[in-house]
Amino acid sequence: MEAGIDEYGNKGLCGLRIKRVQGSDGDVVMCVSEMVRGKIQMKRIENATSRQVTFSKRRNGLLKKAYELSVLCDAEVAVIIFSQSGRLYEFSSSDMQKTINQYHKHAKGVQTNTIEVEQCMQQSKHESADMAKKIEILEASQRFMTERLLGHDLDSCSAQELNQISSQLERSLCIVRERKAQLFMEQIERLKEKGRLLLEENVKLHTECGARRCQKPLIQKKGVGAASCNWMNSSQSSSSQTISNSDQVETRLFIGQPVMHSE
Repeated sequence: MEAGIDEYGNKGLCGLRIKRVQGSDGDVVMCVSEMVRGKIQMKRIENATSRQVTFSKRRNGLLKKAYELSVLCDAEVAVIIFSQSGRLYEFSSSDMQKTINQYHKHAKGVQTNTIEVEQCMQQSKHESADMAKKIEILEASQRFMTERLLGHDLDSCSAQELNQISSQLERSLCIVRERKAQLFMEQIERLKEKGRLLLEENVKLHTECGARRCQKPLIQKKGVGAASCNWMNSSQSSSSQTISNSDQVETRLFIGQPVMHSE
């Protein structure tokens, strides 16, 4: 490996790649394969000769690539190159002037769209600023009016302004009363609906209680009939016992202290 100067005028490490090859007779031969060049630095070539050589090689390569692109991809390609001395080199897959006119038309459309977008942006900014100012003015006016409606800073108000504030308060009070009455009416309707449901429940309960009361007297009548039969049987047995006891009562008249007779 040794240091050298490449075609671009850059200093770098240059060397030979050596490869061992065995011949047909068995001898080993040393072969030089290629030159190894260092990394290219992307900067202006200081050497004028090297710069001109590089320009020629790269120009031809660029024009070749443009031709291949137009053929392989069926694209409309135009390349314009000016050398350092001002010499023109160009390539076009079709008419150069037609391609240039098409480019100008496209660039003009893009430029027009860009201008329109910028104008729209500026207009939007102005509208946003105006809207922000209006909102700020409305908020300040609302705060000022609210303070006056609350009774603050009334010393600087004229009679006409006081009348306007009074009228505004009356309108606000009417709106509040209407809303309050509406809420009360809605509450009354809900209570009426609730009362109606309660009445229906009460009627249902009364109906169930009446059915139960109609069933209860029948049971009582059955119980009274059995009790009267028992009473009649007991009264008959007691009367018969009384009659049997009355047969043993003495009917003689006796004057003196009563004498207990044992049975």
